Amino acid sequence: MSDILNRLADVLEERKQADPDSSYVAKLYAKGLDAILKKIGEEATETVMAAKDGEADKIVYEVADLWFHSMVLLARQGLHPDDVLAELDRRFGLSGLDEKAARTR
Repeated sequence: MSDILNRLADVLEERKQADPDSSYVAKLYAKGLDAILKKIGEEATETVMAAKDGEADKIVYEVADLWFHSMVLLARQGLHPDDVLAELDRRFGLSGLDEKAARTR
């Protein structure tokens, strides 16, 4: 499963060097962090709306957009999907309530 994340991460890294006129992602990078964050906000809202509609195919489509733009953010910040997967692994088996309480200390 993470193979697609690694392949996408590689492409997103390549797009950092691309001409903004040649690539949607390169254009997002050129616009800067605020543009990327705005897209994530838009995609999160669209995900919520799709979930409210309850149509599985729309939910999957919007979550894919949200994940994609989140990965653009990770790449922009010099992070990799493996960093997120490692954090999820760290939390696995840990009570969500305990994990949240540990963050507030």
